[in-house]
Amino acid sequence: RQIELPFNDFESLRQAATDALGQEAHYLRNLANFAKTTTALLFFSVIGIIAAGSLFFKTGLDPHRGTHRVKNNLYSICCDEVSRRFRDFYRSFATVMGAQITISLINTVLTAIFLLAMRPPHAPLLIAVTFLCGLVPIVGNLVSNTVIVFVALTVSLKLAISALLFLVLIHKLEYFLNSKIIGDRIRNPIWLTLVALIIGERLMGIPGLILAPVVLNYLRVEMLTVEVPAAPENVEAFKR
Repeated sequence: RQIELPFNDFESLRQAATDALGQEAHYLRNLANFAKTTTALLFFSVIGIIAAGSLFFKTGLDPHRGTHRVKNNLYSICCDEVSRRFRDFYRSFATVMGAQITISLINTVLTAIFLLAMRPPHAPLLIAVTFLCGLVPIVGNLVSNTVIVFVALTVSLKLAISALLFLVLIHKLEYFLNSKIIGDRIRNPIWLTLVALIIGERLMGIPGLILAPVVLNYLRVEMLTVEVPAAPENVEAFKR
C-alpha cells in the first residue's frame, strides 16, 4: 500500500512545515488572547464581588467616623459627598432602568402575541431579542424590528410586510405609554438622549448604550442641585 506524503521534495517539505508552524502559532495566539481576556474578566469580577460584599457588611466610606479626633474633618466630608453622589447615581439608574424595563416589557408582550400568532422561525429567540434590545432606548426597538422583519422575509414577502405594519402599529400605540413613562421619570428630550447614546456607544460599546441615559439623568439631577448666583446687573435691576 502506497503512503501519500504532504511533500514531494525539500521545498514542499519546508512549505508544509512552515504552514503547520503558522497554524500552531495562530492557535496559540488565540488561546493566549482568550486566556488573557478570561483572566481579566475573572479578576475584575472577583474585585467587584469583594467590593460589593464589603459595602454590604460594613456600609459607608467612613465606618469609623465616630472615632476620629477631629469630627468635622476633610476626609469625612469628602466621604459624605461621594456617598451622596453614589446614592444619586443609584437613584438615576433605578429611575431610568425601571422606566426602560417597563417599556421593554410592554413592547415584548405585544410583539410576542404577533410572533406566536404568525409562527415565524425562531420565535422564542426573537422574543428574547426584543426584550434585550428594548433595554436600549430608541435604537433598541429599531434593531429588534429590523431583525424580526428580516426573519419574516425569509419565509415570505407577505409575512414580512405584515410584520412591518404590525410593528409600526405597535409603536404608534406605545407612544402614548412611553411619553407618560418617560415624561414622568426621565424628562430628557429625545435629541439629547440620542447624543448621549452615540457618545456612550463610542466610549464603551453596548454597555455605553445602556448606561448613557443613566449618566445623562444623573448629570441633570446633579446640576439641578447647584444654585448659580445671579449676575450683578440682574441683582441691581431687581432692587430697582
